[in-house]
Order: sequence, then C-alpha cells, then structure tokens
Amino acid sequence: MTDLQSYVAPTCTRLADLLAASSTDSWDAPSLCEKWQVRHVVAHLTMPARLTPEQFGAEMAAAGGDFAVLSDTVAARDAALPLGELLDQLRSPVLHGWQPPGGGAAGALSHAVIHSLDVTIALDLPSVAPDEAVLAILDLMTAADGGWFGIDLTGVRLEASETDWSWGEGRLVRADSGALVALLAGRALPDGRTLPRR
Repeated sequence: MTDLQSYVAPTCTRLADLLAASSTDSWDAPSLCEKWQVRHVVAHLTMPARLTPEQFGAEMAAAGGDFAVLSDTVAARDAALPLGELLDQLRSPVLHGWQPPGGGAAGALSHAVIHSLDVTIALDLPSVAPDEAVLAILDLMTAADGGWFGIDLTGVRLEASETDWSWGEGRLVRADSGALVALLAGRALPDGRTLPRR
C-alpha cells in the first residue's frame, strides 16, 4: 500500500482549489456534518494548521476533555476567519504532515478524506481525494467492521459503483466509493440514505 500520508496533501490542496473556484455562497451551504456549514468543516479540517500542541491542549482543557465540544467550539469560532486564510491553511505543509495523536497516517488521511467528502458530496461536486485514498479508507473502515463510527454492518454488503470494490454479505448498499465512506462515517447522504448504528 502506498504511504497513506502522501495522499493528504493532494486531498486538501484539491479541496482548496475547488472552493477557491466556487462561489462564496458555497461556504455557507450545509455540509454532511450535522449543524455545520462548509466553512465549519474547513475550519475543523484545518485546525492542526492553526493550533500548536500546547494550544490544542489548552482548548481541550477548556472543553473539559470532550473532543466533540472542542470541535464545535473551534469550528464555530474559526469559521469566521477570512476565506483566503482558510484556503491557505488547506494548502499548508503543516496540515499535510500532521498526524493525530495515536492515529498515525491512517488517522490523518481519514480526517482529510472524510471531511473533504462532507463538503463535496453536500455541494454535489466531484470528490477531490485521490481514488486510491478513498479506497484505502474504505478498506480501513470495513476492516474495523464499522467500528470507527459505531456503524452496524451486520448483514450488509457494500459495493462501489465505479470500481470492483466490495465487502460483506447481505443487504446490498451500492454507491460510489466516496458515498460509501460517508455512510461508514455515520453521515446521512443528500438522498436520505444512512447505515444503522450499533
């Protein structure tokens, strides 16, 4: 398998290019992340480019150790940053080289791929992540049997509509590989499809 970290830079850079070419209204559109607009997703995705480990620790302490609270707080605050600044952070080598504590390259790539899909699927735009990166994340998520986001894959067969990738046995869920990643990340697609929770 190719070094997973090497896919982070093209995913983030292509997302920056896509958003730079889109209307500013796109930033205020709903994303696949519940209650977050596109600007909130970008602010969250780029958080490692802005916060030093010490600043992150202070934010975590202020959030009482709850990462969900920290994420919502930082996304709400930093979504107000100038769009050019957020675009620069998507292109930042700091973000491209970052790895979450304990998550390694797989965690860094899943962060980039999943949140890029939160934007592109919601805006009905093509995926920006390399195809190999999306399939790598699919393999990692199914190897964990949906456990990353608490998805119940009992009796489910997943098939990617644009490749020969498939996994599991049972009720067929067929969609493009990016949509399958979003479903495995617990997102509701614009067409209303979801996967059951454990």
